[in-house]
Amino acid sequence: MNGQETDTAAPQQHFSDEPLIRRLRGSIRHAARVLAVLMVLVIWWGVADVVYVLYSRVSVHPYYLLEISDILATFGAFMAVLIAIEVFINIVSYLQEDGLHLDIVLATAYMAVLRKIVILDYKEISPDYVYATAALALALSVGYWLTKSLHRTQTRPTDH
Repeated sequence: MNGQETDTAAPQQHFSDEPLIRRLRGSIRHAARVLAVLMVLVIWWGVADVVYVLYSRVSVHPYYLLEISDILATFGAFMAVLIAIEVFINIVSYLQEDGLHLDIVLATAYMAVLRKIVILDYKEISPDYVYATAALALALSVGYWLTKSLHRTQTRPTDH
């Protein structure tokens, strides 16, 4: 080999080899760890809120009976906790693999839109808002399906 190869290899050095970039990436990973701890606290706070919502709804007259608005409020509280769990999964995915998975992010967004659909008061909103929300839910579900389908085809062994 003629020495030219070593001269051209130096400019192709990765940015991750830079000491400042390594420290900055480490700092971001520490921030993500703090966010993970805070998200666990938010999840437990959300669970306590679900318990409180259920208790406050069933402890008023007529006792142990829920009206449809009570059920919707309870569903909203449940789904808020599930969304927080999805966000926690996003953070853990970032920490474990140094990046986000599109399917997990889409699932989180889909869960948030579905929560909004469940708690909407359809007497108070315009039909355009309902159509836009439905289109968003459909787009997210198709996007999720496409990412899962693509992932399945990439992991399937080829039959050559």
